[in-house]
Amino acid sequence: MNHALAQLQPYPFEKLRALLAGVQPAAGRSAIALSIGEPKHRSPAFVAEALSANLDQLAVYPTTLGIAALREAIAGWCERRFGVPAGWLDPARHVLPVNGTREALFAFTQTVAQRDVDGLVVSPNPFYQIYEGAALLAGTRPHYLPCLAEHGFNPDFDAVAADVWQRCQILFLCSPGNPTGALIPLDTLKKLIALADRYDFVIAADECYSELYFDESNPPAGLLSACAELGRHDFKRCVVFHSLSKRSNLPGLRSGFVAGDAEILKAFLLYRTYHGCAMPVQTQLASIAAWQDEAHVRANRDLYREKFDAVLAILDGVLDVQRPDGGFYLWAKTPSDDAEFTRELFAREHVTVVPGSYLSREVDGFNPGSGRVRMALVAPLDECVEAARRIRRFVSGE
Repeated sequence: MNHALAQLQPYPFEKLRALLAGVQPAAGRSAIALSIGEPKHRSPAFVAEALSANLDQLAVYPTTLGIAALREAIAGWCERRFGVPAGWLDPARHVLPVNGTREALFAFTQTVAQRDVDGLVVSPNPFYQIYEGAALLAGTRPHYLPCLAEHGFNPDFDAVAADVWQRCQILFLCSPGNPTGALIPLDTLKKLIALADRYDFVIAADECYSELYFDESNPPAGLLSACAELGRHDFKRCVVFHSLSKRSNLPGLRSGFVAGDAEILKAFLLYRTYHGCAMPVQTQLASIAAWQDEAHVRANRDLYREKFDAVLAILDGVLDVQRPDGGFYLWAKTPSDDAEFTRELFAREHVTVVPGSYLSREVDGFNPGSGRVRMALVAPLDECVEAARRIRRFVSGE
């Protein structure tokens, strides 16, 4: 048995189930889950049609590299979305389809990390738990950078010691952040690229929430945007991860991509060939349809805007919470211990949220998620509004 498995901590939702075990919610309240970040908006019908129209591809073994048409569609989307000059992204070398970012983030770490007890995989704190598990199972050590309100819920990269950068093998970024919704500024991305060059580490930018933002005239920048502005046409040490799950409400399609440094992707392709993860051809053809359409993505953002507006108006004055830069989470400050708040809210109002301390790690006696909860505004508008009213009643004691 791999001894590193013993280092894995229970997943946040396991801890949440244990916290709520035996709690009997108040009678007469329907359950409303703001806990799991699973999109609930309707999946695009044209994607389902493309999938069903190609079910004859069930008889075909897919290749790990994927079909050229999908890689070309992805490269075209990256050019349009992040201002990458035409021709910089070679679909054959700089793009690799993956079965969702969760699988890709884990496998990528196994490819890039060198087994070294002193080697570091650096990530924000709080963070997506895959970063930590992937680091431990790759034989390296996770290192956490706190995301605090005074720094806009982004890590204070200027405060990171040179020794950490020297030992860093992979720097995970998440923008918009999970759970904070914070965006990493373009200038910061450029500085991080310079640090990657200086200390020879790889930047792995998890951008699966990149298409959930509020200002249609100002889409958030990504790591590819920074490469474009720097004239970095080889995308050296830079790799991005994207998915159709949040962008297109297709979490069950398990479709995403990795793009960037061709030499790294060549090694990642080799790993994945042995790993045995190839996207089914019918899924690839349906994914092409999704990446080539933006109308459904804009409509999706409209739905989230409506929910954020309604929920924040209800919670105004009773809970310390602000509109995030992007994503679909609220990162609310609690008037009491976050786990106690979560348990009592469930008991009294039958609303489920996630304690912030479950999404973070304590470092030097401090957990940056303590005293906060994550609320996923993924339920339909009427449920989100009802949940907000119940939370207001719970906090204010009405």
